[in-house]
Amino acid sequence: MKIQGVILGILNSGPHSGYEIKRYLEERFSFFFDASFGTIYPTLRKMETEYLITKESVKQEGKPDKNIYNITGSGVDRFQEYLNAPLEKEVSNSDFLMRLYFGEMATKETMETLLRQALKENQDLYDKLNEKYEQYEGSPHIFQKSCIELGLIHYDSFIQKINSLLTVAENME
Repeated sequence: MKIQGVILGILNSGPHSGYEIKRYLEERFSFFFDASFGTIYPTLRKMETEYLITKESVKQEGKPDKNIYNITGSGVDRFQEYLNAPLEKEVSNSDFLMRLYFGEMATKETMETLLRQALKENQDLYDKLNEKYEQYEGSPHIFQKSCIELGLIHYDSFIQKINSLLTVAENME
C-alpha cells in the first residue's frame, strides 16, 4: 500500500494539515494501516514538488504557522490511478505469529503468557474498533462501514483461536 495514495485519498475528501492527516490515519485506519510523521511529511513535500498537492501556510496566534494541504487536479488523477492499480501483495510481519510458530520450543508458562498477552491486545483492538463502528451506524458509506466490519471479523476470529490455543496450553503437561 502506498502512503502517497492514502494521503491523496484523505485530501480528496478535503484540505488537511499534516497533523490532521496523522490523526485521520490513527482514528480511521489504525487497524490496517499506519504511518509516522517521519513518513507523512516527506511524502507531503514530495507530492508538493510533483504538483499533486498545494500547501497554504495559515498564521496562528502564539503558534507556528499551520500548513494546510489541498489536492490538485493532477493529484486527483494520481489518486484514481492508485484506486485502479492492481492490489499489492499483503505482507504481515507479526512477532506474535513468529513466537507462536516456535511455541513447541518454549515452556508452558511462556506460551500461556504469550497467549494471554495476545488475547488482551486483540480484545482491546476489537473493543476500540467496535467503538468506531458504532459511529458509522446509519452511515451511508457502505464501503467504509464494511472495512470496519472486516476488521471486527478479523479480530473476533483471532480472539476465538487464541482462546482455544490458551485452553490447549493450560492443559499441557
